[in-house]
Amino acid sequence: MVQTKGHFISLEGIDGSGKSTQAKALAAWLRTQGRDPVLTREPGGAPGAEEIRRLLVEGDPERWSPETEILLFTAARRDHLERTIRPALAAGRDVITDRFADSTRIYQGATRGDLRGMVDDIHARAIAIEPDLTLILDIDPEIALARGLARRSGEDRFEDFGLAFQKKLHQGFRALASEAPGRCVLIDASRAPDEITADIIASVTNRLG
Repeated sequence: MVQTKGHFISLEGIDGSGKSTQAKALAAWLRTQGRDPVLTREPGGAPGAEEIRRLLVEGDPERWSPETEILLFTAARRDHLERTIRPALAAGRDVITDRFADSTRIYQGATRGDLRGMVDDIHARAIAIEPDLTLILDIDPEIALARGLARRSGEDRFEDFGLAFQKKLHQGFRALASEAPGRCVLIDASRAPDEITADIIASVTNRLG
């Protein structure tokens, strides 16, 4: 049997944009196409990375400096890469991740300081892989923030930075879509979930075949 090539797909966007819902919908559609996708997330996606996740998404907003966050996120991402992403791709399985390195580029690299160069340098040395396709869910920051806070998940450290922070994130992700058009697709996430899913499936089909 010829092994199929696994595709690496990330979903990005501000908190409350619907990434988790759409990642699950995309995975479900891929299964109808005879694929066997791995659905994962960041920070997390592997045992060690999940432990680091709690350090990052819980607690006081000022718990860590942006520089420390970059190092923690990268450590979690390396564990995720070694234990989940690479093995799945090597087995010919698709990987769908709710966030990857672009979140660090925007959250820490561009929003909490002028640290994009640091993020990119560490990423090149420690991770050295980009998704085949990145779907950026674009939504009004006020709507997204209200959704995120309404979840009361206990993982709302970044939501607690407030609306001004979410607006900076929104601008950062839109700029990223323009910066990397060969990899990134901006998806209007203000519509009904099934319309968003249809747009995502069309993008995956057009970009990855």
